[in-house]
Amino acid sequence: MTPLVSIIMGSTSDLPVMEKAAQFLDEMQIPFEMNALSAHRTPDAVEAFAKGAKDRGIKVIIAGAGMAAALPGVIAASTTLPVIGVPIKGSVLDGMDAVFSIMQMPPGIPVATVAINGALNAAILAVEMMALADESLAEKFADYKKNLCKKIEKANAELKEVKYAFKC
Repeated sequence: MTPLVSIIMGSTSDLPVMEKAAQFLDEMQIPFEMNALSAHRTPDAVEAFAKGAKDRGIKVIIAGAGMAAALPGVIAASTTLPVIGVPIKGSVLDGMDAVFSIMQMPPGIPVATVAINGALNAAILAVEMMALADESLAEKFADYKKNLCKKIEKANAELKEVKYAFKC
């Protein structure tokens, strides 16, 4: 099985956030890989990874990073594949430093950016991108979206049963 999505994180301490992307890709039956690479501690490995990803069959890269959050941008600078950045909440600025680092890429080197700790949305966005060229994946994703709607409908039905003295 060849991975189609690569989930990269600055260190394994980011796994509790990034595993949400892995869980969704697993649910959608999309082959993926996970690796820890650091833009600052392993720059040569990051560049080699990014330059070789397309030739290995990768379609989308999800890169999570905190603090200076250089990882998604460094990867995007060395590949033509779409890169989705996941800013990871740090201990000092609550992830806002990572948001700005990932969002403020120079012209020509875009990185799609999701919410702080938004690895699930990063995986959803990756699936949406790949579904443009894969009809069966598009159908599977449409079913996922329908189920989201059903969950809200069920929640509303349950809320109707909640009783309060002044609830109409």
